[in-house]
Amino acid sequence: MVSSLRLPTLTSLFSPSFTRRSTVSLRRHLYLRPPLPAGFSAQSAASSPAETDDRVDKKKSSRVQDRGDTDRVITPRSQDFNAWYLDIIANAELADYGPVRGTMVIRPYGYAIWEAIQDYLNVKFKETGHSNMYFPQFIPYSFIEKEASHVEGFSPELALVTVGGGKELEEKLVVRPTSETIVNHMFTQWIHSYRDLPLMINQWANVTRWEMRTKPFVRTLEFLWQEGHTAHATPEEAENEALQMIDVYTKFAYEQAAIPIIAGRKSKVETFAGADKTYTIEAMMGDRKALQAGTSHNLGQNFSRAFGTQFTDENGQRQHVWQTSWAVSTRFVGGIIMTHGDDTGLMLPPRIAPIQVVIVPIWKKDDEKTGVLDAAKSVAEALKTAGLKVKLDDTDQRTPGWKFNFWEMKGVPLRIEIGPRDVSSGSVVISRRDVPGKQGKVFGISMEPSVLEAYVKDRLDEIQSSLLHKAISFRDSNIVDVSSYEELKEAISLGKWARGPWSASDADELRVKEETGATIRCFPFEQPQGTKTCLMTGNPAEEVAIFAKSY
Repeated sequence: MVSSLRLPTLTSLFSPSFTRRSTVSLRRHLYLRPPLPAGFSAQSAASSPAETDDRVDKKKSSRVQDRGDTDRVITPRSQDFNAWYLDIIANAELADYGPVRGTMVIRPYGYAIWEAIQDYLNVKFKETGHSNMYFPQFIPYSFIEKEASHVEGFSPELALVTVGGGKELEEKLVVRPTSETIVNHMFTQWIHSYRDLPLMINQWANVTRWEMRTKPFVRTLEFLWQEGHTAHATPEEAENEALQMIDVYTKFAYEQAAIPIIAGRKSKVETFAGADKTYTIEAMMGDRKALQAGTSHNLGQNFSRAFGTQFTDENGQRQHVWQTSWAVSTRFVGGIIMTHGDDTGLMLPPRIAPIQVVIVPIWKKDDEKTGVLDAAKSVAEALKTAGLKVKLDDTDQRTPGWKFNFWEMKGVPLRIEIGPRDVSSGSVVISRRDVPGKQGKVFGISMEPSVLEAYVKDRLDEIQSSLLHKAISFRDSNIVDVSSYEELKEAISLGKWARGPWSASDADELRVKEETGATIRCFPFEQPQGTKTCLMTGNPAEEVAIFAKSY
């Protein structure tokens, strides 16, 4: 039996913005589907506040016509960002609700994006000397209790197993919320001498945290992630490792996900429970909220002292190891949606798109079909041979217009259209997802494999770069430099990020959170030069901090 701390009555499965309208929209797909399980549907709908339901029922949504089939509905992003987000997850077939509150089922297209993240990071982890392994999902509760700040930080989120095989367990078990404790238990058995160091491992796993306010991909009861754990002989090695891994995440965000994060150090208040320092990458979403997209922790000797993880150094002295841990999770998928998506649907950076090019053959008469399909298959094979991820949509149950809309909504970066005239001229029509309408469409691109391959690869590189620069422009235009608390409050009230000098106390930081809803996202690594004066106290400050509301 799995249990947790008793939860207060929840108004719905998700946060207040997950209203009945949002729940229904997440289930509205292109194809007819069975209804929600009765209990789930009733709980989600009946518990939604009446005022919210009235507001939602009156909303108008943009529709993409299905040409004879059920309409796809995507709420305009500017009208209701949360509903827009859920509509995209539903219509692009990224995920669905699980039968347990706060869980989700990641569908194949959504999982393929996660696999692209895995593929890149796995290579980088191994290049930097880490090996993959796996630790058990169940952790003795006594392990969690060994590190005081760790148990204090995670207690409200723990899921506990108290019964196994029909019998009460002698010791309750924690369903993995993170693995620092069980990792240290094993490190203690594996590390004896300085010759055993550094020990650097990573695992790809699922994690359970009993979240009170959930949002698909961004915050769920169970999610997927990688978590790296390392042990070192010196504090300098541990610090270098923590910084190295946040740099790996930074490069992934910029170069693969086209998300211009801001990397920096967390404040003491926001530091991971049990760490000396936490480094983070913070991304600005389309609604200007911050998303903590990845973290790297310098754990110091906190866990090694709690678990007795020691080694004999070169002088024969017993020392505690110095450690790090670092992780990114499936919330990165949510970050990609909220950074690049538009009213049409997903917009995926080519380097992480499950499908980079979709080919849509077009014919009206039966005698045109064979020639068009043969040409489309030839183009698809040539591009696949060139290492591109290609989808040939040769089904004849849907019209070309329906296919155009469908694949645009799925965020495929490039579309190739081939009709009878194109076959005759030996050319194709190519449309960019990031440039809507006629401006993004180019006619007469040669089907000759070397020409087409070069053109397609160049356009994909342009799209990757364009998405990044667009996101940078959006981020920079929504960060306000402030020099006083009043200016900070005004910036936050306008939905902006506030950047200003900070040397105030933890109590002052909590005051800002209470009064504005914003937290210190990080002290950026890139700091302005010159003297600074704390915006809150007027005292000298060495660093500027970034404040923002966040997910």
